[in-house]
Amino acid sequence: MGTSAELVRAAVRDVDRGAGVVVLCDMGSAVLTVKALRAEKEFAEVRIADAPFVEGAVAALVTASAGGDLAAVLAAADDARAYRKL
Repeated sequence: MGTSAELVRAAVRDVDRGAGVVVLCDMGSAVLTVKALRAEKEFAEVRIADAPFVEGAVAALVTASAGGDLAAVLAAADDARAYRKL
């Protein structure tokens, strides 16, 4: 999905509720697709999380579900990079 601009565009439109969207990318090509999308005015509030895919998604989901704003959701996802398992 991440390499198809149309699929990413549709997914962002589907989940956007007016507060912006945090996207977690699993591959470099997906990052390029989202960066290109962000150049479009309609998608200016799309942010790319610099986070591990699964851990970042869980942290972002929990924060968003608790009412976190775009900055808090992005920070939660990004913070997942430092989670230690030991």
